[in-house]
Amino acid sequence: MDVLRQAVETATGWVGLAIVAIYSFLIAIVLPLPSETVLAAPIDILPAYALNVGLIMLVSGLGKAAGSVIAFQLGQGVKKSGPVMRGFERLGFDVEAWARNTTAQLTNQYGYAGLAVALSVPFFPDTVSIYAFSVFGDDTRRFAFATFVGSVGRLVVTVAVVQGVLVVW
Repeated sequence: MDVLRQAVETATGWVGLAIVAIYSFLIAIVLPLPSETVLAAPIDILPAYALNVGLIMLVSGLGKAAGSVIAFQLGQGVKKSGPVMRGFERLGFDVEAWARNTTAQLTNQYGYAGLAVALSVPFFPDTVSIYAFSVFGDDTRRFAFATFVGSVGRLVVTVAVVQGVLVVW
């Protein structure tokens, strides 16, 4: 995993953007790594730093949205798989209850907007929120869009916090 993180942190040009997209895609499905790492990529395609950061955010959000579609399908499969659910229950772990308890308030009150808000929290594992919401979701497009919005939102919040901290110093 360190190799992938280092690849992102040294990624430049169009190949670098592809690395950012792949990293973000994998974070949505399996990687317990911080998505904020993409902001360290020294992408230098556009003439201004802010435009390059915006491009990184866009590509990262699209990559995570694409990965979330896979995670959504996996979550739907687990929800519908009797043997998988019974296996978890035998182990004393009720997946549906866990997902319901961890996401019920946001889901019930805000639906897909709740997913976007949950994903906008910097340094909280994306994979947990994506899979928890996938158990309750029923619309792949809205799920992917909420993931995109939340992913970009997280990066915007992270940049705002870092910029605020740097201005204070």
